[in-house]
Amino acid sequence: MESIVAKHPEEKHFTFDKIPDLTGKVVIVTGGNAGIGYITCRELARKNAHVFLLGRNIEKGQAAVESIKSEIGNKDVEFMHLNLKSLKSVKECAENFLARNLPLHILINNAGITTETFSLTEDGIQEEFGVNHVGPFLFTKLLLPKIKASQPARIVNVSSMGHRRATGIEFEALNDPNAHDSKQRYRQSKLANILFTDELNRRYLEGEQVYANTIHPGLVDTPMLRKNDLSFSETFLSSSISMEDGAITTLYCATSPEIEEKNYRGRYFVPFGIEGEKSSYAEDDDLAKRLWEFTENLINGKLSQK
Repeated sequence: MESIVAKHPEEKHFTFDKIPDLTGKVVIVTGGNAGIGYITCRELARKNAHVFLLGRNIEKGQAAVESIKSEIGNKDVEFMHLNLKSLKSVKECAENFLARNLPLHILINNAGITTETFSLTEDGIQEEFGVNHVGPFLFTKLLLPKIKASQPARIVNVSSMGHRRATGIEFEALNDPNAHDSKQRYRQSKLANILFTDELNRRYLEGEQVYANTIHPGLVDTPMLRKNDLSFSETFLSSSISMEDGAITTLYCATSPEIEEKNYRGRYFVPFGIEGEKSSYAEDDDLAKRLWEFTENLINGKLSQK
């Protein structure tokens, strides 16, 4: 990963105290039971949003909800089960939310994994690609009519500066255990986040007050960062930022009035709420179109086997 990841600006363009009051706003955050997802949920709840915290581990998710309720005092924080390793679970979670007949003003696709060894999801999809891209792709599409009906609305997809080291999407080799190491599998999935967001804007959001953007949260000091498979040096790790600071850019895209005022859509933001530079692959419209069609066909094929 490029060393520029660690160079965070000293002055923050956005901070928690700039989050506006969110009374009446309904928010979904995937991967909300720990790390920057938890901080994101906590700060949204602090500003009076109705927050749905989604995660795979029911016990940890419910504990996170109770912790936020206890600290903030906002009782409108709920857990919903979502296992991004299962397309069936993704569908069920979306259907469960839609059955509540609530608006949806902010969707934050925050969940992400990196694995040391090659593995597959329950649907037989390479795990990083499946959890970091395919699951959020399906989840977003299922909720999109509700999001558009609730506009003005936001979609925030958490990517990574690591996308800059990906050399495209190797569609035919995704499920080849010998094709990529853990770093490249992760980088490719984070590139997919950006390509998906841009194509989503082109296909469904032109002329709509739905603002979909991607972010790099920064080099955040989380357990995932310190796993051996990403192979960061101790010097590099020493320049990491806190989980609180890591949530700032997500919250900027999710809540800042600037997003609507400046009509930010299809942009890529880095700490702390400033626009960053995408890689040339992330700017490739043809690649984005191919990824979209590939992902739709992949999902349709897997779900038809159920």
